[in-house]
Amino acid sequence: MQIPVIAQTVGLLTLSNVFMTIAWYGHLKSLSSKPWWIAAFISWGIALFEYLLQVPANRIGHTQYSLAQLKIMQEAITLTVFVPFAMIYMNEPFKTDYIWAALCLVGAVYFIFRS
Repeated sequence: MQIPVIAQTVGLLTLSNVFMTIAWYGHLKSLSSKPWWIAAFISWGIALFEYLLQVPANRIGHTQYSLAQLKIMQEAITLTVFVPFAMIYMNEPFKTDYIWAALCLVGAVYFIFRS
């Protein structure tokens, strides 16, 4: 059974975003007492896994979707990964601005995929 391109693309981009979010922001909590260069090296190591998932996701996705569609898909996924990360791992409070940002992304998804 062949997994649909959309499922492969969204799945890989979601996993990629988990690694990306941890690499970009996780050090603010877990490595805050370490020098910046240690956090940078650890983040680069984590980011390697992001790219190992993101590159095939975009190659697979580009067989059916435009570059703009892939980018907007990526941004929508980023927000859905970032908000729970910020709230659960970083103990940030929920903000109604997350809802407004999500609605803007819904609009972006609509406009980029409507044709």
